[in-house]
Amino acid sequence: MPVQPRLPQAGLLADGRRLHLNDGPIDLVIEADGPADVVAFAYRAATERLAGLLDTLCGELSLLRRPAHPGPCPLQGPVARRMWAAVSPHARAVFITPMAAVAGAVAEEVLAAMVRPGLTRAFVNNGGDIALYLSPGTELVAGIVDRPDRPRVVGSARITADGPVRGIATSGWRGRSFSLGIADAVTVLAPAVAAADAAATVIANAVNLPAHPGIVRVPAREVLPDSDLGLLKVTRHVPELTPAERDEALAEGLAVAGALVARGLITAAALHLQGASVSTCPVGDAAVSSRPITLSPVTFAAEQERGVAHA
Repeated sequence: MPVQPRLPQAGLLADGRRLHLNDGPIDLVIEADGPADVVAFAYRAATERLAGLLDTLCGELSLLRRPAHPGPCPLQGPVARRMWAAVSPHARAVFITPMAAVAGAVAEEVLAAMVRPGLTRAFVNNGGDIALYLSPGTELVAGIVDRPDRPRVVGSARITADGPVRGIATSGWRGRSFSLGIADAVTVLAPAVAAADAAATVIANAVNLPAHPGIVRVPAREVLPDSDLGLLKVTRHVPELTPAERDEALAEGLAVAGALVARGLITAAALHLQGASVSTCPVGDAAVSSRPITLSPVTFAAEQERGVAHA
């Protein structure tokens, strides 16, 4: 008999609306709107889709940790192939592995399993990388934070159903993943969250001052022996920078972000470094605004460590 995949840990959060799913390193916060039976069905579908997903990814882990390259995808699983598709547009220019898009690709896969007639709005938040479903006439306002380790909402992005954005991702050296750059946080809006995830990594790496003597960098494998970044040096400490140094580093990242917008890979990006922020030119309804928004305490408390809060 085939072995049934283990079910993830699942339960509603304190607000009684959002579902929390956990399987090893995968930690999802999910919300769906619609009739009660549709929402219940969507939550069951999300739970069932997450079951076994991690095991399938682990089966291709050796390939997922290798640098992406132009050409045919060597991966087999649907999530792994989505990861490859998200990073491959960057492969000619920078070092990047499919693991740069793992959180976004998982969120996309789980959301796709949830969508069904009657659902009006849904999101899957995987550590700050958020896949969105918006039915006609609906919208979501995302609050943007400038430091995931000490979160505060500093701006917002209004995302509507008739616009292109269906994914939000955040990266930076203060987040849960390694970074080659010094950005506190880079938040990217894109048509899909796996693409946003990969682009946020690339832009955050570009916010940099390579020759600064006070920035502490160590080989990734000294911190995490099985890191896909190997001997590449990741940022572990950034001293207080001068305003000119902040501007220089942000300008490097903004140039990369602007190029990705021009290529149609992302819609907008907001970059943050030690209290200074810049963003790409707004595109349609996905404008990144410096207007703070008010979030309910229960929403912000649950999401504040994930890079992006939502309303």
